[in-house]
Amino acid sequence: MAVPQEKLLFTIEEYLEFERVTEERHEYIDGHIYKMAGESLEHSRINVNLIRILSAQLLGKPCEVLSPNMKVRSGPFFKEQKTRKGLFSYADVSVVCEVPRFHDQHRDVLLNPTVIIEILSTSTEEYDRDEKFRRYRTHIETLQDYVLVSQTIPWIRLYSRHHQGWLFTDAAGLEEAIYLPSIDCRLLLAEVFDRVAFPPEEIEPDDETATETAS
Repeated sequence: MAVPQEKLLFTIEEYLEFERVTEERHEYIDGHIYKMAGESLEHSRINVNLIRILSAQLLGKPCEVLSPNMKVRSGPFFKEQKTRKGLFSYADVSVVCEVPRFHDQHRDVLLNPTVIIEILSTSTEEYDRDEKFRRYRTHIETLQDYVLVSQTIPWIRLYSRHHQGWLFTDAAGLEEAIYLPSIDCRLLLAEVFDRVAFPPEEIEPDDETATETAS
């Protein structure tokens, strides 16, 4: 995420009006507008691979994959009342399994994703793991699976919603796979990271128990 625009605070309506005419993409967080950085070659390849893999497995099924150009809203919403509270973001991949519901008649802000996938980068990793995930799980009732994908090592973390909270599972190594229960799809890491060149001697994430929960 980059430095916000010069104006101190924008309403959601001002942000959406601006975003619909600009050629660049911006995220909105509680009144602030942030220009999104460009993506690396590795990020682009992983993004395309994920969309291709999931689209093939969901062919003919009720769920559908949406591109990174679809905005997702997560936050409190007060109809007919101007507010600055909320997050409008561009998920790298989103999957919707119901009839898509939208913020307004423009149909460019999704309200009910079932799966959200974020590809981590140095500048966004902490935010994607913590604050963004907190907002997603708090305000998107339909969200069942949240997936974090590294672009520096072959590693994927899946957070799945359970009655006792959010439990996570890790998959590390190109021979591994991870299963997304909400959409009955399997991600083979060798396919997700196809053509991705990893930097040498990268340190893997700390070994953590797979029973961690998030409220």
